[in-house]
Amino acid sequence: MSLALELAKRVCALRFEELPPQAVHWAKVGILDLVGVTLAGHDEPTAQLLARALASATGPARIFGENKRVSILDAALINGTAAHALDYDDCNNTVGGHPSAPILPALFAIADEFGASGRDFINAYVAGFEVETKLGLGVHFYHYTKGWHPTATLGVFGSAAACARLLNLSVEQTAVALAIAASYASGIKANFGTMVKPLHVGHCCRNGLLAARLAQQDYTANAATAFEHKQGFFELFNGKGNYTAEKILPAWGNPYDIVEPGIAIKQYPCCGSTNSAIDAMLKLTREHDVKAEQVESIETWTHPRRLEHTNRPDPLSSLDAKFSVQYCVARALLDRKVVIEQFEGDAFMDPRVRSLLPHIKSTTYTTAQFPAENHFGAEVRVTLKDGSVRSAKVDQPYGRTSRNPLPPELLKEKFDNCALRALRKPAVTQLYALIDSFDKLSDVTQVTALTVPAA
Repeated sequence: MSLALELAKRVCALRFEELPPQAVHWAKVGILDLVGVTLAGHDEPTAQLLARALASATGPARIFGENKRVSILDAALINGTAAHALDYDDCNNTVGGHPSAPILPALFAIADEFGASGRDFINAYVAGFEVETKLGLGVHFYHYTKGWHPTATLGVFGSAAACARLLNLSVEQTAVALAIAASYASGIKANFGTMVKPLHVGHCCRNGLLAARLAQQDYTANAATAFEHKQGFFELFNGKGNYTAEKILPAWGNPYDIVEPGIAIKQYPCCGSTNSAIDAMLKLTREHDVKAEQVESIETWTHPRRLEHTNRPDPLSSLDAKFSVQYCVARALLDRKVVIEQFEGDAFMDPRVRSLLPHIKSTTYTTAQFPAENHFGAEVRVTLKDGSVRSAKVDQPYGRTSRNPLPPELLKEKFDNCALRALRKPAVTQLYALIDSFDKLSDVTQVTALTVPAA
C-alpha cells in the first residue's frame, strides 16, 4: 500500500457539501486569524528582507499589506513568511505546531491567478489540514523532540495536498505532489528565535504549491513509497521504531482535526510554549495584584518538551525574546499584558525587564504537578520580599482547543488589532465581514483585494 496514494484518494474525494458544519466554522476562524496575523507581520524584517532578496518580477498574486503583485510562488513564500513572522498564528495539538500558515498563503496565491470560490477554498484548506495533522499523529512526539520543526516538515504536505485539491488534480497527480513534498520537507528547531523560523513556513507554502504545479505538469516522483521506503520520509526523519504509520489512515476524518482538537488561536504574539506560563502570571496579577517591586524571586514550570526551546534567561534579540519564557513572564508581570510592541525593536532591552530576568528561574514540571499526558500546563510561583508566596497553575492556554475556544469578541479584537497595523478601519471592517461569509463567496479575490492598503 502506498500512503501517498491513499492520502491522495481521500484528498480528492473530499467535497465541501460533505464537510460537517463545524469544519466550515473552524475553517473560517482559521482564515480570519491567518489574514490578520499576515497583515500584522508583513512589515517585519523577516518578510521585508526576503522580499528584497527575491527582487520579484510583477505577477498576478498580491502581497498582503503591500501595493505589489508578484508570481504566485513568490507570493506564497513572502506571505507565508509574514504569516509566521510574529509567531501569532494558530496552533494545533496533533501537528505539534502551526497548521494554517503553511497552507493558506499558497491557496490565496492560487486564487489570485486562477480564481476560486469560497467553498472550494475551504474544502482544499480542510484537506491540507487533515493531511498534515494525521501525518503528525503517525510521527509524534518523537519527531518533535528529535528537533524537527513540524510546522515545516509536516506543513509542506498540507500545503501540497491543499494546492492539489484547489487545482483539481487527479488522485495520481496528488500522490505525486505529496511525494515531491517529501523531498521538500525541512526545518530544524535550532533556528528558533531567528528570522529563519518564519522562513520555514514561507517555504512550506511555496514548496507545497510548486509540488502541486509540478505534478500538474506530469512531473515524476516516487509516489509508491516516498513515505515507506527504507530511505523515505518515515525512516529518515524518525527512524525505525519511532513512528506509527498505521495510525494515519484510520483517523482520517474521524473526526476532522480542524474540528477536534481543532485550531488553537493564540492570545499572545510569542511562542505557544510560553503561553500557559503567561496565563498563570496574568492570573496572579489579577487575583493577588502582584507587583514587580514586591518580588524576591519567580519560579516557572513547563513541560520538558516545551522548556527545551523556551529556556532563554538572557534573550539577545526581539525574536529571541519570543522564545524566552522568562522574558514573557516578566512582561506579563510588569505590563499586565503581552502584546506585539513588546517584541519590536529593542523592547527586549527594557531596563525594567532586564532587572527582573535574573530573579526568574524556569524548570520542567513533574507528574506531581500535572498528569503525565498533559504537556500544555504551567505553574508560576512568586516569592515576595516579605516572605509570602503566591502561585497559580494553568492546565492549558485559553483557546487551545475547540472545547475551550476564544469567544467571538476576542477573535474579532485580535483580528482588528492585527489588520489595523496595515489597513485603514473601513477596509478592516469590510474584510472581517467578507471572511465571516467566506463560504458564500463566488470569488476569493474579493478578500485578497482588501489586503492591499488604500493609496
